[in-house]
Amino acid sequence: MTDGVTSNGDKNAVQIKVKPHPDFAEIYQIVLEDGAKRLATKNLAPGRNVYGERLLRVGGVEYRVWDAFRSKLAGAMLKGLHTVPLSLGDRVLYLGAASGTTPSHISDIVGEEGQVYCVEFAQRSLRDLVTNVVAHRPNMSPFLADARMPQKYGMFIAGKVDEIYCDIAQPEQAKVLADNADVFLKDGGWVMLAVKSQSIDVSKAPSEVYQMEAKVLKKRGFRVEQIVDLEPYDIAHAMIIAQR
Repeated sequence: MTDGVTSNGDKNAVQIKVKPHPDFAEIYQIVLEDGAKRLATKNLAPGRNVYGERLLRVGGVEYRVWDAFRSKLAGAMLKGLHTVPLSLGDRVLYLGAASGTTPSHISDIVGEEGQVYCVEFAQRSLRDLVTNVVAHRPNMSPFLADARMPQKYGMFIAGKVDEIYCDIAQPEQAKVLADNADVFLKDGGWVMLAVKSQSIDVSKAPSEVYQMEAKVLKKRGFRVEQIVDLEPYDIAHAMIIAQR
């Protein structure tokens, strides 16, 4: 475990403690001054935050506190996710990148040798992603495109990716993910699906919707490892982790 002080340099502050997460590569556990525990990643763009998250400099390294109420992946880890299939050097296709909150943390995890291909349909979100995030992170590539049409951006992604992360507000979320996996995912690759139940069927209980989406993935050749309900971090959402 590493002790240090915050980036404001206050030597009188209670020391902050940082240690590598025992289960997940390139993810860290931080104990703040008040004893609160948070997740964090090493900042690939030192001095810059993405969504107002706190920056901490400990032992000469700058970390970004990872807010589980702003990122479904962080919420899933705190809710007992067993596998985060990300590591240094990985190539990740991110569907529904929005303004870059979770993609930026994935950018931290895969590092300079990795790559995060960001697909986003909303022009305003993509503009914010490019201006505030991608401009400072050379391992991120943004595409203004519809995730339902992987052929529209396929020419920009050379070779296969190690993982696909999907966070889209579409009625057929698992199908969209599987269609992209058919084109881009390597053999043995992993997918992470953030299911928004209200975008799929408001008449069914969220837990029923999660099982429906998991069934779609199974029919498309995936082994579903885990379904994690994301409450209280995200209401009526779940994270599905699967491997093909």
